[in-house]
Amino acid sequence: MANVQGRLSGKARVCLATLGPGATNLLTGVADANMDRAPLVAITAQAATERFHKESHQYLDLISLFRPAVKWNAQIVRPGIVPEAVRKAFKVAQTERVGATHLDLPEDVAEAEVPAGLAPLRRQQPFPTEPLEQQIERAAVLLAEARDPMVLAGNGVARGHAAEALRHFAETLGIPVAETFMGKGSLPSTHPLSLGSVGLQAHDYVSCGLDRADVVVCVGYDLVEYAPARWNPQRDKRIVHVDPLPAEVDAAYEIAVGVQGAIASSLARITERAAARGAPRSARAAGRLREVIQDVFRAEGEDDSFPMKPQRVVLEMRGALGPDDILISDVGAHKLWIARMYPCAAPNTCIISNGFASMGIALPGAIGAKLLHPERRVLAACGDGGFLMNVQELETAVRAATPFVVVVFEDSGYGVIRWNQLRRFGRAAFVDFGNPDFVRLAESFGCRGYRVTAAGELRPILTEAFRQPVPAVVACPVDYSENLKLTERLGALVCPV
Repeated sequence: MANVQGRLSGKARVCLATLGPGATNLLTGVADANMDRAPLVAITAQAATERFHKESHQYLDLISLFRPAVKWNAQIVRPGIVPEAVRKAFKVAQTERVGATHLDLPEDVAEAEVPAGLAPLRRQQPFPTEPLEQQIERAAVLLAEARDPMVLAGNGVARGHAAEALRHFAETLGIPVAETFMGKGSLPSTHPLSLGSVGLQAHDYVSCGLDRADVVVCVGYDLVEYAPARWNPQRDKRIVHVDPLPAEVDAAYEIAVGVQGAIASSLARITERAAARGAPRSARAAGRLREVIQDVFRAEGEDDSFPMKPQRVVLEMRGALGPDDILISDVGAHKLWIARMYPCAAPNTCIISNGFASMGIALPGAIGAKLLHPERRVLAACGDGGFLMNVQELETAVRAATPFVVVVFEDSGYGVIRWNQLRRFGRAAFVDFGNPDFVRLAESFGCRGYRVTAAGELRPILTEAFRQPVPAVVACPVDYSENLKLTERLGALVCPV
C-alpha cells in the first residue's frame, strides 16, 4: 500500500511492523519499493537494547538485514535524535533517485521520556539542479547529426512531471518514443510517435525501432527497468542521458552526452536548441512501425476462444477503464501481456512492479490507490499465484471501504516460471497448484465474486463489478499456451521496417 501510494503521490508513505517476523515479512515490500523507486519510510520495532548482546526471543539485527534493501537506515538509540532521524528518513526517501528508508525502534527507547522542547525539524527538500549549458549544446548537436534518433522513456518521466515536456520534444523534433514497463504513459499511446513498451526478454516489434536508431535519448531511464544490453547489444548506439542523476556504469550504456538536471527543463532547452539547428525530421519509418504494432495487437485481441487469450483479457480491461483510471499489475505472465499491450494516456495510470518485481503487490496496492484516489476506478490484475499470496487483504479492503475490482488470470500455475521452463528445458516442473472457488472465497470476505465462462462475458462483468459498493473479484480462466506462441513468433520476427 505504501509502495503504490508513494509512486502515485511522489511523497513518502509510511509502513510499520512489529519486531522479528513482522519486520522480516515487511522486507520484500520495502525492497520492492526501493527498486521500483517509490518513496517509502519503513519503521520496525526492535527488542530492548539490553538484549542485543545475546540470543534472545525475536531479536534479529534488522539494521544489517534491511541495509541492502534501502537507501539509508538507522536505529533510534536516544529519544533526542528522533527529529533528525525522521527528517533524514523522509528527505533521503524523497530525493532522487527516490526509494525506501528504514528506522528501527527498540522497545526501551520507545518507552523513554521525550526531552522537553523536542519538535519536528523543518522540511528541507532539495530541488533538481539545472543542466549545464555546454551539455545542452552537445545534445542538440548530436540530435542534429542523427540519422534515426529514438527516445527511451523510463519511470523518471512520471517522477519528474516531465510528460508534457517529452511530448513537446518528440513532436518538435519528430522523434519516436518507446517506454519501459514502468514508463508507460510517458507519451500517450494514441500519439503518432508512440511505439509502445519495451522490456520483454524477446526481440519485440518495438525493438525494431531501437535496432534502427543511431542515437537513443534515454529520458528518466533506470537500468533496473530494462538492461541496456537488451537494446544495445552491439554497444554502438550514441546515448544521450537525461536525468537528475549521473548515468550508471554499464558496458552497454556508455553515454555520448549526459544532461544532468531537472528532466522537464532539460528537455525544453534541448528542444529549443536542437530545433534551431534544423533537427526536425520525418518520422515516416516510425509511423509504419507503429501501424504494424497496432495491427498485430488488434488482431491478437479479437480472439473469442475460451479459456480467454491473455491478449483479449488485457484489451477488455482497457475498454472497461477510463483514461485516468488506475490499473495495478501484479507480477506474473499477465504482467508481460499488460506491459506489452495495455495502452496508457498518462503516466502512473498503469502501475507495474519491474525493479524488484515481487508477487503480491496488486491487491494491497489497489487499496492504497483507492484510498488516495477514491474518485478514480482502480483495477488490480493478478495471477492466481500472486492473488493468493495476499488474498487476506480482501478483508482490509472491505474494512477500509475501498471498492475496486480484482481480475484473477486463472491458470492454476506459476505462468512465467512454466514459460521459462518450457522455453529452456522443454518441460515444466513443480509449477502447478490447485485453486479455491474464487467466487465463494471473495464472498466469504464480504466482496462480490464473478466467474467468466465465455470471452464475451468479461466486459459486462467488469462494468457490473465497478458499480458495486464493495471490492469485486473476477475469476477469468486464461489460455497461457499463448506465452510460448509469442516466444516462437518473436523468435522468427523479421523487422517490418
